[in-house]
Amino acid sequence: MTKADYYETLGVKRDASADDLKKAFRQLARKYHPDLNKGSKEAEEKFKEINEAYQVLGDPQKKAQYDQVGHVEFQPGDNASYKTPSYDDLFRDFGLGDIFNAFSGGSRRTPRRAGADLRYDLEISLADAFNGTKITIGVPHQYECTTCHGSGAQPGSLRDCPMCRGTGEIRSSRVVGGRPMTNIAICPDCGGSGKIIERPCTTCLGSGTLQKTRKIEITIPRGVEDGQFLRIAGEGEPGENHGPPGDLYTVVHVKKHDVFERQGADLHTTAVVGLATALLGGEITVPTITGSALLNIPRGTQSHTLFRLRGQGMSFLNSGNRGDLLVKVIVKIPVNLTKKQETLMKEAFVGGI
Repeated sequence: MTKADYYETLGVKRDASADDLKKAFRQLARKYHPDLNKGSKEAEEKFKEINEAYQVLGDPQKKAQYDQVGHVEFQPGDNASYKTPSYDDLFRDFGLGDIFNAFSGGSRRTPRRAGADLRYDLEISLADAFNGTKITIGVPHQYECTTCHGSGAQPGSLRDCPMCRGTGEIRSSRVVGGRPMTNIAICPDCGGSGKIIERPCTTCLGSGTLQKTRKIEITIPRGVEDGQFLRIAGEGEPGENHGPPGDLYTVVHVKKHDVFERQGADLHTTAVVGLATALLGGEITVPTITGSALLNIPRGTQSHTLFRLRGQGMSFLNSGNRGDLLVKVIVKIPVNLTKKQETLMKEAFVGGI
């Protein structure tokens, strides 16, 4: 039987470029590949023909020979010498492997996975938030088991997964809208590792990791606020299959202060003054985050008047600047006056206050 011309089989002209040949083969492969035409002998034979044609014309040396002598050089030519690649392998060779691998972490084996992030809640004082400080904390970490070296299995008890045959992936092909689509999922039996543990490690009980507490020094910046978190890169759980470690997020909680209430970089407090000071004026001593300061009370100050001491508040985050201290003055009204005090008050404020 006379064989069809390879150029006619691919539907291209004899001066077709390498890219034209590749494009024609891909289009025909999408239509006739056996993986997409289960049970069709006609499609299988057709694909063998186009596969043979492309393996010859796609090779520059073979193509040159074919152009000179035709099919003679490639006898017996019964297609037996041309292996039919799987649909996935075929299109991976055309540069689509990266697309398929994107669904499986970039590997046919267990994908590299970043370690989990950790959270640590840390309580500090208002003074520590003002000044900044360094605190050493103990964080529980998972470490690779030294007995099984992370495999989770006793020596010699790790076997290829029968479900995925050691690939760690389950693949299925279907046609969507006339186009072939390959779905890649992590094997549910082995979790993508490609291995099954027959006898778990007795040290880590099959987990592959052991928990230990690691000491880490945390630098608390001056001016940190309640609820802010500090990221310590690489101090989370270790990654799987040599993946990068996660991060540690330290959440800062500032304890309530007995004297001050914080609002951003400002501090609020109260000061009680006597009636005489409110009426006549004077100076009082008020507490600050660093000690104390003098506050001038003008004559005739009303109760609940708010005074501002600039630069006496909290530090701004990582800055030498500071917020303000706001002092609410409470005028203390005397009770249970003596007769003499009542008389003096009446004489001093005839007609009422």
